Amino acid sequence: MAIGVIATLKVQPGKGADLEAVFQDLAAKVRANEPGNQFYTLCKSRTAEDTYIVMEMYNDQAAIEAHGKSDHFRAAGPGIGACLAGRPDIQYLDSV
Repeated sequence: MAIGVIATLKVQPGKGADLEAVFQDLAAKVRANEPGNQFYTLCKSRTAEDTYIVMEMYNDQAAIEAHGKSDHFRAAGPGIGACLAGRPDIQYLDSV
């Protein structure tokens, strides 16, 4: 059973472009280096200012764990963290 992840990111005013740049590089590395990842994209909310949603899909729990331990994910952490206005809200979902 695949596992979905939805991460809601509240960004500091004026930091959206910075987040988008860091994420664009991260997403390319996820897609190139994580065979257990099926989908990984950043979306900007149309209704909530300075809010982004990361939508992810993984083959299994092992793929999620590999993502979190990957060098590219860890390297992107400081850049993403510098843009955030608080902790991300992360939801885990089981596909049906």
